[in-house]
Amino acid sequence: MTDSPSEDVQAVLDAIAAMDVPAVREMSPEMVREVMHGAFADAPPVEPVGRVADREIPGPAGPIPVRTYVPDGDGPHPVVVFFHGGGFVFGDLDGHDAPCRILANAADVAVVSVEYRLAPEHPFPAAVDDAYAATEWVAANAEEVDGDADRLAVAGDSAGGNLAAVVSLAARDRDGPEIAHQTLFYPAVDFRADADYPSRRENAEGYFLEAADMTYFSDHYAPSWVHAANPYLAPVEAASHADLPPATVVTCGFDPLRDEGRAYADALDAAGTPVTHREYDDLIHGVVNMVQDPMDVEGAHRVLADAAADLRGALHEGDA
Repeated sequence: MTDSPSEDVQAVLDAIAAMDVPAVREMSPEMVREVMHGAFADAPPVEPVGRVADREIPGPAGPIPVRTYVPDGDGPHPVVVFFHGGGFVFGDLDGHDAPCRILANAADVAVVSVEYRLAPEHPFPAAVDDAYAATEWVAANAEEVDGDADRLAVAGDSAGGNLAAVVSLAARDRDGPEIAHQTLFYPAVDFRADADYPSRRENAEGYFLEAADMTYFSDHYAPSWVHAANPYLAPVEAASHADLPPATVVTCGFDPLRDEGRAYADALDAAGTPVTHREYDDLIHGVVNMVQDPMDVEGAHRVLADAAADLRGALHEGDA
């Protein structure tokens, strides 16, 4: 474990601290969404992708917006259903355009990015319902995105990492879509307020995601304690972690969620589910979005390149 974040991460943290913006927990959900959307809405594409298109697919409570990324080359391509982060309170297709483009090209996969319903207007389990419905739709209609349903993966960061893990659990439990891999970037997997993870104390302040923000998000997403042990809220609480898709679990040294991510990787491994745990000691939560000016972190590109290599290994096995 390093003593401090990388120099470019620290520069990002210093720049954020210098901004005249209230802390997330001090803003209404509407204001948080406006601020976060504004941070990415005008960013140029980080890199070109063969075809990018917005559309809607059927959902349990109405249409779900998605953005599809299809790389150059002959299809059908393996397909990755991607769920964005944002504490279940904010986040949209624009905010995660960059990592989706990078993964589509680097892993040679079609990516379907999902804009699920947000809390507090739509608390748990609305996001889960949308995420699972989107995965079912992709499995049944992969050809519409030049995808191959027999090579299907799920991925996401933070809240989206939670949803990717939960969709994997639900697909196993419900005899749902066959998922070949799950990529979990610093996932939120434990909603117990009294969970004793050292990283929640060590990284409680000063590293982008703060402990008080985590409380803000969980209070909006799952306001009642009765949900805390539900594995579709907190996948670390599942009775079994066996027979799940092979996983890549990414954790970052200066992230309050570091230790629950480690715990989830350990639970998968103990149950016999193949897992690659990649920890980046000098990085912070949210880093997969830090891939272009004014927040361009070298380690973010490394994280995405490593994840793309894992996806290639899982989804392109046997390719010439």
